[in-house]
Amino acid sequence: QVQLVESGGGLVQAGGSLRLSCAASGRTFSSYVMGWFRQAPGKEREFVARIRRSSSNTYYADSVKGRFTISRDNAKNTVYLQMNSLKPEDTAVYYCAADPTAWTNLPYEYDYWGQGTQVTVSS
Repeated sequence: QVQLVESGGGLVQAGGSLRLSCAASGRTFSSYVMGWFRQAPGKEREFVARIRRSSSNTYYADSVKGRFTISRDNAKNTVYLQMNSLKPEDTAVYYCAADPTAWTNLPYEYDYWGQGTQVTVSS
């Protein structure tokens, strides 16, 4: 089992940057696929990015490709989401998620979730 805590959200102007962090408890962080999702008010939770256990492969939603970068540091039990060129439509609560096997965009395939961190992008 793993517990996840996100941080790094905040208010930023359009075109700005933020880096989200997700700290995981437990000694098996490196055995989990990690993902970032987001949920805007009145909308369903949507996939943003995911990364394999060894960082050997990453995958992004088309809406963030080229602007966001997911990375992980297994020694620090932390996954990151670097967000550049932010747009007002990126405003949402951002969640990190973990799963030992899922390699998918589907939220329900991930077993463990953090509490979320708010990102607000002003125009």
